[in-house]
Amino acid sequence: MLDDLRALVEFAQAGSIAAAANRLFRTPSAITRQVQRLESGLGAELLDRSVKPPRLNPLGAKVVEQARDLLQRAEGLKSLASSVSEPAGLFRIGVAHALAEDNLLLPLQALSRRYPKIRLRLLSELTGDLFDRLLAGELDVAAVLLPEGKAAPLPLTTHIVATDRMEIVEATKAEPSDDWKSLGVAPWVLNPPGCMLRASLLDQMDRAGSVPNITAEIHNMHLQLAFVRSGYGVGLLPARFVALHSPADTIRAVRPPGFALHMTVAIVRAGPLGALERAAELLEHELRRLFRSDALHA
Repeated sequence: MLDDLRALVEFAQAGSIAAAANRLFRTPSAITRQVQRLESGLGAELLDRSVKPPRLNPLGAKVVEQARDLLQRAEGLKSLASSVSEPAGLFRIGVAHALAEDNLLLPLQALSRRYPKIRLRLLSELTGDLFDRLLAGELDVAAVLLPEGKAAPLPLTTHIVATDRMEIVEATKAEPSDDWKSLGVAPWVLNPPGCMLRASLLDQMDRAGSVPNITAEIHNMHLQLAFVRSGYGVGLLPARFVALHSPADTIRAVRPPGFALHMTVAIVRAGPLGALERAAELLEHELRRLFRSDALHA
């Protein structure tokens, strides 16, 4: 029906069947058949054929008015689905709590500068909750932290942006906790349940026969670091973050036997994004550049 509506709109603009055929590179008989097919589908005549050449009747004029709007909307849908169109509209980005730092503004500002027609909406949640929102179609992409070797559940796709190692850290003024037994006695400052990196740590402690004494569960890494630096307890934080935000003489790494935990920063998505495809690619590029820059300054 869209093609038939287009023929009617061209007829209204051109003023005759022959002129409309010329504009659409079709024969006059083809345009005539399209108009007749449209009339049959709508169950009403749209042209006044009592005059020569035929012209729109009052109903036909109303149909043309709405057809123009409908055709514009159809073109908008094509642009929305096309990966070659300039990104526009709402771009919904999820961010894992551990990545919600002030330097995240840099990639977002780069996005807004390159594609001024997009509107950003951010949501910070646990990684597992972000996966659920992606699967439900409530987010376009999510930036998350994952244990190395892990990926988002299918059908979500995972694009690795950066890697880092996780460090068990404590204040330099605290009694050294250099084995699993002492770490089982020490108070811990960790992310709340639902964090995959916390789960990996607890799994390693369990295999070593140690159970952590968790005394604080905090989403914010800056607050976790402040607690650790004050001597409140032991923490688990990315090495990059610790190097950037804490003087070397206030924090030390604790490396119990066999401990190894690396993480990946990843962009996760549910599928093709149409016109937002290039915005997602730019976000991934800018995040990769951000973490590369952080590594150089750490």
